[in-house]
Amino acid sequence: MKRYLSKSRFKLGLECPTKLYYTNKKEYSNQKKDDDFLEALAQGGFQVEELARLEFDGGILLEGKPWEYNLLLEKTNELLKQENVILYEPAFLYNNCFVRVDILVKKGDEIELIEVKAKSIDSNEEYSILGKRGGLRSEWKAYMFDIAFQEFVIQNNFPNWSIKPFLMLIDKSKTATVDGLNQKFRVTSNSNNRTGIVVKKGTTKNDIGESILAKVPVQSIIYNIKSGVFKYNEELSFDDAVSLFTDNYSKDIKMKTPLNVKCKSCEFYTVNETNLKSGFVECWTEQLNIPEQKIINDPKVYEVGNFKSASKLMKEGIYFMKNISADDISIVSKPYGLSLSERQWIQISKVKENDNTPYIDVEGLNLEISGWKFPLHFIDFETSTVAIPFNKGKRPYEQIAFQYSHHKVSKDGKISHESEYLNTKAGSFPNFDFLRSLKSSLSSDKGSIFRYSYHENTVLNAIYEQLISSNEKDKEELIVFIQSISHSRKGSSITWVGERDMIDLCELVKLYYYEPQTKGSNSIKAILPAVLNTSEYLRSKYSKPIKEISLSSLNFNDSKVFVEYDENNKVISPYKSLPHLFDNWSEDQLDNLISDLEGVDNGGAALIAYSKLQFQEMSDAERLEIRRALLMYCELDTLAMVMIYEFLRDNVARFSSIKYNPGQS
Repeated sequence: MKRYLSKSRFKLGLECPTKLYYTNKKEYSNQKKDDDFLEALAQGGFQVEELARLEFDGGILLEGKPWEYNLLLEKTNELLKQENVILYEPAFLYNNCFVRVDILVKKGDEIELIEVKAKSIDSNEEYSILGKRGGLRSEWKAYMFDIAFQEFVIQNNFPNWSIKPFLMLIDKSKTATVDGLNQKFRVTSNSNNRTGIVVKKGTTKNDIGESILAKVPVQSIIYNIKSGVFKYNEELSFDDAVSLFTDNYSKDIKMKTPLNVKCKSCEFYTVNETNLKSGFVECWTEQLNIPEQKIINDPKVYEVGNFKSASKLMKEGIYFMKNISADDISIVSKPYGLSLSERQWIQISKVKENDNTPYIDVEGLNLEISGWKFPLHFIDFETSTVAIPFNKGKRPYEQIAFQYSHHKVSKDGKISHESEYLNTKAGSFPNFDFLRSLKSSLSSDKGSIFRYSYHENTVLNAIYEQLISSNEKDKEELIVFIQSISHSRKGSSITWVGERDMIDLCELVKLYYYEPQTKGSNSIKAILPAVLNTSEYLRSKYSKPIKEISLSSLNFNDSKVFVEYDENNKVISPYKSLPHLFDNWSEDQLDNLISDLEGVDNGGAALIAYSKLQFQEMSDAERLEIRRALLMYCELDTLAMVMIYEFLRDNVARFSSIKYNPGQS
């Protein structure tokens, strides 16, 4: 079969030319091979594509499998004989470069090439795709080079055409003018088309209200890309990229790419127990000429937490953490807790010295703990941001808070899963009911409230702004509640710091605790198994069923045990024992899959599950099963916070003069 350079492969080559050799080869493991549908489901990409088609009503969809090149080309060329026509996904081929265009509008020789993306733009902002100095902003480069590639292929097929390229984006400055707009584009496994979206029968352009899309002209940008003014990186111009990728991909030649920080996210990294090869290991082994096991096992420079100098060091030929010196870090201390550079040096030092013992600042933690008030409250939110709003008057990518979990630790050490909230009603806007429920749960005392990372504060700020413009009868008391447990975001016109401003448990971990097992990650899913493996106290307690310890649960039965061991006597992360929300996909895989998507701060698996409940036709039994899994996941998130708290508290008690007392305030 002919090896054509498609636009997706062109973008892959821009990321890393070496990847072109590994893509679409069954012998190599590829973590992203099946990601496209789930990614688009999470972000709403396919829905936006169908919405855009409605705005160009009367178009013809070119149907066919991606590999049916000749059939698609024949259909396209036949339709292009018409003087005026709108085509969805027409196909073009030039010099082994094959593209399909989202929307093409033909009026004689005047052509509009329209690329549809679920990425957002604010049409009221002066600077968006181009920066203040006129350069192409990095986050837009892949999109712009994609369009340039399409324009290149089409123009070479039809030299007499006048082509005007556009990006069709979500406009965050606009609001939906009809109710249930999102529900007109239902995700279903029964759809026959590529997007997997069934548009509600009878839906026309008149039914979608005023447009929430922005049609952005990019002709001058594409000209500057093709003329070499804008390059993808220092080494790669557009012409160089097309020539290099087309020639090598068609001949199946592996290109050598200098090792760099982007290797961290290589989809060909996986080292598993199957017979599949790891392109990552193969690439690094060939370039460094060292044993595979060292490639697999030795921590890399880019694994140092938030290390901005990683790229510089890799260009200098320093690839492994053990080769980093103190001079490379520029260590700066702070008045209390670990500074970022101190934390980085601890991580590096422990690798150099093969030291697997944790670092814990007992005095610093003791000072923090002394200010906490019982009962302690631990909360976690699950949220969604959708490109196409559910409700009239709502903007694209507004925060939707659909779930929370709340654990309470009493002064006597009793732990209860105190309350929870989950709204899965299709098309509803749950934020205000979510907030009322949270207020009811947290307003009975003045105890300290804990979150893990910044997400919960961000969400409360978003709901605050939604309340300001609402007509809710209790909006004033809800606003007062938000201001009592949070702090205002940067740049807010009204500023506040609540008397019960949530304490960030993740920040406490960063300041006072480092565990080599986490490899620099501070995510709760990395910290939890680390503290369980380290703490005899936690292992002893949570090896027992719920009914035998001072713990209550709303979703796990009394016989549930949270600490179990693998064949190496290591604690298995409790998250591994939860039911999968999707067949063949773990929560970690789903979280990693959409970690970079717009508006997504945490809980990738929960977000996708919520989207599925909102959009997809399913049986009551399946819907109930997803609801049950969501409740278990969220409860474990707040229980994990409690376990981390217990670990820190136990260490303070054991390594200081304080006597351990679970209820000490």
